[in-house]
Amino acid sequence: MSAPEVADPAETPRVVQRLVPTAYRPVLANRVFRRLILGFAVSYLGDGMSFVAVAWLAIELAPHASAGLWVGGAVAAYTLPGVVGALAFGRWLRRVPARRLLLADSVLRGVVLGAVPLAWLAGLLTPALYVVLLAVSSLLHAWGSAGKYTLLAELLPDEQRLAANTLVSTLNFAATIAGPAIAGVLVTYTGSALVLGLDALTYVFLAVVVVRTGLPESGPDSAVSPVDQKAARGGFALLRSRAELLGLLTLTWFFNLLYGPLEVALPLHVTDDLHASGALLGLYWMLFGVGAVLGGLAVGALRRLPLWPVTVGIVIAWGLSLLPFGFGVPTGVTVVCFMLGGAIYGPFVPLSVTLMQAKSPPQHLAAMLAARSAALLTASPLGTALGGPLTAALGPRATLGGSGLATVALGAVACVLLAARRGKPSAG
Repeated sequence: MSAPEVADPAETPRVVQRLVPTAYRPVLANRVFRRLILGFAVSYLGDGMSFVAVAWLAIELAPHASAGLWVGGAVAAYTLPGVVGALAFGRWLRRVPARRLLLADSVLRGVVLGAVPLAWLAGLLTPALYVVLLAVSSLLHAWGSAGKYTLLAELLPDEQRLAANTLVSTLNFAATIAGPAIAGVLVTYTGSALVLGLDALTYVFLAVVVVRTGLPESGPDSAVSPVDQKAARGGFALLRSRAELLGLLTLTWFFNLLYGPLEVALPLHVTDDLHASGALLGLYWMLFGVGAVLGGLAVGALRRLPLWPVTVGIVIAWGLSLLPFGFGVPTGVTVVCFMLGGAIYGPFVPLSVTLMQAKSPPQHLAAMLAARSAALLTASPLGTALGGPLTAALGPRATLGGSGLATVALGAVACVLLAARRGKPSAG
C-alpha cells in the first residue's frame, strides 16, 4: 500500500483556515481528500435528486391501476439488490482493493442509470425494464459504500478519521435537503428520466475523480466488506443471551420496516390524493431533511439523556407525525408534520447506536454492532417492497396513516415491556 499523502496545513486555502473549525483543518489540508470529498458531494447530490425521481418516473410509466405496485417495485429495486450484493458477493469481493470497489460501483451506476433516459428518449422504457435497470444499478452499491469508508481509513491517520467521516456524513445529510428540492422542480419542468440521467453523470464524475486522483492501494491483508458476517454470527449468539439488547435490535428492525412503505405511499399521495406536481414531493423530502439535520444536531449537543425512554419516545412521536396523513387534513398541516417528523426521526440512529454501545460489554461491542448492521440491512428495503402491495390495496393515504398507527403501537408495546423489565428487582 502506498503511503498516504502528508497533509500540509500551509496548502489549505486561507478561506478554509478562517472558516473551518480547527479539528477539520488537517483533513481538508490533504489534497487527495479534498478531491475525493468533491466527488462524494456531487454523487450525494445526484442520489438526493433520485430520491424523488425514482418514484416519480415509475408513476409516469405505470398504468394507473397498478401504479402502487410499480412504484414499490422501483423504489425497492433501487435499494434491495444492494442488500443481496452485500451478502452474496463477499466470497469474490472481500479482497478487492477499496479503490477498485468504489470505482466499480460508480461506473456501474453511471452506465446503467444513464441507460434510463436513453431508453426513455428512444420510447423503449417500460415499467419492467425500468425496474430491471434500477436493480442492476444498485447491485454493488453496498460494496462501493464500504470501499469509500475503507479508503478514507487507508488515506488518513487515526486522529483524522473521525473528522473525515463526519464531513462525509454531513454532505450526505445536506444532499437530502438540496437534492429533493432541485429534483422537485426538474421533474415538473424537464422530466424525471432526465433527472436520473443527471444522477448517472454525478457517478461518472466520481469515477473520473477516483481514476485521476492518486489513491493508496490496499495491502495484501486488507479486507473490505459491507457486513462482517463472521463477527455478525458471533454477535447474534451473544444477543440471544441479553434480552435488553435483543429487544433494542428488534425495536429498531420493526421501526425501520414500518418506515419503508412511506417511500412508496408519499409520491402516490401527492399524485392521487392531492393531484399535485413533483415540486410538492420535493418540498416534503427537503423539509424532512432539514428537520432531520436540526433534530440530530440538537440531540447530539445534549450531554446526558435517558437513552431508553428517549428512543422509545422517538418511535411513538414519529408514528404520531404520520397520523394526520390518514385523516385528510390540509396539505400545509402534513408538510409541517413531516418536517417535525424529520426532526424526530433524525436522532433515532445515533441514539440507538449509543444505547447499544452503553449496554454492550466492551469486549463484545464490535460483534454486536456487526450483528446489528447485518440485521438492519434488510429492514427498510423489505418495508419498501411491502409498500407497493399495501398502497395498491389500501390507497396512499391509508398506508401513510396505517404506518403511523402501527409505529405508535410498536412504541406502546416497547413501553410496556420496558416498564415490566424495570419493575423486576434483578433489572440493572
